[in-house]
Amino acid sequence: MTGAEADDDIPLGERKTVTDFCYLLDKSKQLFNGLRDLPQYGHKQWQSYFGRTFDVYTKLWKFQQQHRQVLDTRYGLKRWQIGEVASKIGQLYYHYYLRTSETSYLNEAFSFYSAIRQRSYYYQVNKEDRPELVVKKLRYYARYIVVCLLLNKMDLVKVLVKELSEEIEDYTQRFNTEDQLEWNLVLQEVAAFIKADPAVVLSDSSSVVVFSNRMQDGSVPPLEQGMVVGQLVLADALIVGNWNNQVKFSELTIDMFRMLQALEREPVNLATQTSKQGPLEPSEKQAKRENPHKYLLYKPTFSQLFTFLSASFKELPANSVLLVYLSATGVFPAGHSDYEVGPYDFGGVLTNTNRDVVNGETVQKRNQAQKEMHCLHPGDLFPFTRKPLFVVVDSSNSAAYKNFTNLFGQPLVCLLSPTVYPKSVPDPSQRGSLFTLFLYSPLLAFSSICGLSTVGQGLWDQAQEFLRKVFRDIGQMITRSRTIDQAFLQFFGDEFLRLLLIRFVFCSATFRLHKLFRECRSFPESYPELPQQDTVESGLLQKHILDLAAMLDVQNLFWDNSLETY
Repeated sequence: MTGAEADDDIPLGERKTVTDFCYLLDKSKQLFNGLRDLPQYGHKQWQSYFGRTFDVYTKLWKFQQQHRQVLDTRYGLKRWQIGEVASKIGQLYYHYYLRTSETSYLNEAFSFYSAIRQRSYYYQVNKEDRPELVVKKLRYYARYIVVCLLLNKMDLVKVLVKELSEEIEDYTQRFNTEDQLEWNLVLQEVAAFIKADPAVVLSDSSSVVVFSNRMQDGSVPPLEQGMVVGQLVLADALIVGNWNNQVKFSELTIDMFRMLQALEREPVNLATQTSKQGPLEPSEKQAKRENPHKYLLYKPTFSQLFTFLSASFKELPANSVLLVYLSATGVFPAGHSDYEVGPYDFGGVLTNTNRDVVNGETVQKRNQAQKEMHCLHPGDLFPFTRKPLFVVVDSSNSAAYKNFTNLFGQPLVCLLSPTVYPKSVPDPSQRGSLFTLFLYSPLLAFSSICGLSTVGQGLWDQAQEFLRKVFRDIGQMITRSRTIDQAFLQFFGDEFLRLLLIRFVFCSATFRLHKLFRECRSFPESYPELPQQDTVESGLLQKHILDLAAMLDVQNLFWDNSLETY
């Protein structure tokens, strides 16, 4: 309450309003801060806590709307404080999306972040001589940008980045701060993220068209009638990013960003609801989870990664699949001997070295004959093959995971990236891997290896329609093959895994036909191996790829087996 007024001068009802508001505000901050202490893994521990937090914020939001005048005069409520509450509700929804993988919560986060900007809640902050308030505003912008990136609102992202840049410049000029470099780095990261896509689609008016690459109705080839495949469902996915210098923003590398969208359905309704009276309870939403639950792990240590794997494995429902996606720098064995036959003898992918880094260099504490301790070896995943496991490895040492053994007879498939790319293909550790790009947006990846930086929208739509037919044929090749390993068919009943398998075959066949990809190490591999004549070297599939190349006028980049010696 304002110091100018004695308590006795304030009517009892208004005093109670202020007291109730202060209680709700303190309680909401308490619960919000407590979210940090919740375990990040496991499905059950956090749900009731999130429910209580949403409940308090719902009451707080409605309370300040109903009693705004009293709070303005008696409490001195400022617009930035309302903005702070709205920002925390947006954060709550974003973190609920991360916990549940339900994309509808992204829309809820967007609607609150959007309202803050539209209603200029943070406008007055720059007039106050308090740098910590300006930092709240900057953080709000960074969070809003992340949500817009995930919703593919690229035009808005560019506007927000421009506004954030101006805010940072104003902030650093007014206050002699030590975090100027950090904020400039944020700007550089998001700028690199926006530029990471290797090709753009242009409309007739030459404006950039942004497409969502989440799963949509009709984008997954249906199973043939009577086709018997497994009934397994993808329930959990660990998405790991640990390339040393890949484009990233807010602990999300470009590879992680692409893979998480490849494992999500397009939300049914993307309309923004800014007229809502307050946050909706998560319990009011449909209970059915449409997307597999995901853990996003940016540069985890081995122990963190193993903890998340164990928690996910423990809670995996019956007839469900755990997917592990590893996008990371390769770790190679220190030396070769005649006895290198075990699952820990081929190296693997790097995990975060954490405290063993001094001045940017890894401290070599081990004897060269010992194994690299900061490495996820194929053998480290063996305990988790007791349940159905689907592994995707995008690394310079993905080949290490060919040396898998299915010890427990459960369905097990590993999709492995090329380990070497032609010199003319961009380094996968920088702007995102070509292999992951094929699993996320096959046409974007196809355009990239053909050197197409722009594609007209009409041609793009035509090529996408053609790819639907190609994918139907690939699906039939897989299910009709008489020599294919049953593990592939066990996973084929799940739409997400079916699409990944089909895109993998398309990627492998494309690389085999492309004139630049001449080394075997430049071709994706799998465990178990696919029957090549039935899939990646099928004459029908090769014809499809040449037809697509002709459609895009890049057929000279591919071997035509009917005309040339392959």
